[in-house]
Amino acid sequence: MAKNTQPSQPRDMKMIIEKDVKIPLRDGAILYADVFRPENGGETFPAIMSLGPYQKDKLWIPPDDIEEKANPYMAWETANPLWWCPRGYACVRVDARGSGKSPGKSEPNSYQEAIDYYDAIEWMAKRGWCNGNIGTLGISYHANSQWRAASLQPPSLKAIIPWEGRADLYRDQAFHGGILALGFINTWISTNMAHHLMGKPREYNPDAFNNNMLWEWMSHSLDSDFWRIRSARWEKVTVPMYSVGNWTGNGLHLRGNTEGYMLAASKNKKLRLHTGTHFHPFHSEEGRLDQLRFFDHWLKDHDTGIMEEPPVKLQIRTGGGLKDYKFRFENEWPIARTKWTKMFLKINSEKQNKDGSPEGDLVLEPIASEKTSTYAASPPTHAGVASSAPSVNAGSVGRVGISFQTAPLTEDMEVTGPMVLVFWASSSSEDMDVFATIRNIDADGKDVWEAGQQGWDEVPVAKGYLRVSHRKLDPEKSLPYRPYHAHTERLWLKPDEVVECQLEIWPSCMVFKKGHRIQLDVQSKDGVGSSVYRHYPADYNIGASNTIHSGGKRETYLLLPIIPAK
Repeated sequence: MAKNTQPSQPRDMKMIIEKDVKIPLRDGAILYADVFRPENGGETFPAIMSLGPYQKDKLWIPPDDIEEKANPYMAWETANPLWWCPRGYACVRVDARGSGKSPGKSEPNSYQEAIDYYDAIEWMAKRGWCNGNIGTLGISYHANSQWRAASLQPPSLKAIIPWEGRADLYRDQAFHGGILALGFINTWISTNMAHHLMGKPREYNPDAFNNNMLWEWMSHSLDSDFWRIRSARWEKVTVPMYSVGNWTGNGLHLRGNTEGYMLAASKNKKLRLHTGTHFHPFHSEEGRLDQLRFFDHWLKDHDTGIMEEPPVKLQIRTGGGLKDYKFRFENEWPIARTKWTKMFLKINSEKQNKDGSPEGDLVLEPIASEKTSTYAASPPTHAGVASSAPSVNAGSVGRVGISFQTAPLTEDMEVTGPMVLVFWASSSSEDMDVFATIRNIDADGKDVWEAGQQGWDEVPVAKGYLRVSHRKLDPEKSLPYRPYHAHTERLWLKPDEVVECQLEIWPSCMVFKKGHRIQLDVQSKDGVGSSVYRHYPADYNIGASNTIHSGGKRETYLLLPIIPAK
């Protein structure tokens, strides 16, 4: 490999644009692609590909504060040809089968789509202008599709950069802890169906999104081969990969990127975790430089030095939106020097406090004797109490669930990594949902919010979810800091039966400042900062009471990854 620590520099090359390129597939179907490539003059170039349902011809006009400025060739969540082509790369955007201009049955997130991606990669690698090396790059759906294609190991696929991409379709997107994540799914399906049927795209693809997708997903409410074939298969992902996640990706993408880094079979892998929206970092100069250095190494055989750097790059959050948080390199994930710390739930109130004050404390010492705190599983909304309300966003009247706080911190405390809530619970119903939210409370008692993936969210530190009937663990895949639930059967509750559960809280990073408090909310429905990532309020919640038990033989605690200063 040529030693060239300077990444590819822009050259004055004309950009050739080929619209609606037909890609033949093994079953006789075709996909349509747009190809943006440098005029070669005998030179060959690697290609950066993306495949998704968002219509390759649909122009995206970025916000004014993004570092890459608007141009006629930008598309949502994909690479900008005007930046990449002068640096010696082709950009290829492919409409997935049954979307955009590609005919056929629309089946997003499917095994068929992964096969199609494989065929598209291999066909594109054989074009005369291509050097035979293909990389994949893109955000969200354009990251998720990379995991599935990489699982099939196309020979010409030499590197992937899944930027904020869910990987396990069941656990990351559809059923968080076994709870149906209806809010985003419903919006995504309806919106993309409308984009295809309510305008010009219907002229050339009138049957787009005729796939009964909502019914199919809801009817497969336990994990099975239905979900496995639609998800990453880590033992098959061997290609060099740069897994890029976002601390604010609770409820959709973050888990896929950390799981991918931990579990993928690739011998050459890196992990980057940043914060903020999922389009600003992607289009930032700093973000593009990471992408370019990685692709230069694997697609052009230019050693930019990126693989000599520590494999984990973390943006350390210190609280408060879009501050200039600094990156820090680490040698592993989770961080080896982590001081895994149990914060026990000390219950002070038997019922939810009407004045809004916390029902208990988070303390370092185990609780000597057991106490309980009970709260309503279905507190009334403005529409009354029912799971048949037409919106999952009908707000509760008053506060939901119970809360626990630390004392004001005597010094700054960094929490970086995955978290677990181990708890004992009972319910008057056959099942119960538990939503755990970690919040950063300042010295004045106010939340310190982070800016979320869409840019306007008020995002807390972290979230986790568990439907208690799904509490069964997979012992082979569970880790002390990341429980892995089987989701293959429902262990129904008997009235007032007390059971132990482990709830996975998605990874996070926060330096809680001196004088701040760490707050844990334990709730029966979505809490603060849920944004569009809301969940279905099932009928077993109606009129039920849920109880948390803590103390004595029933240790209930929050496991925190505290990072000591280097």
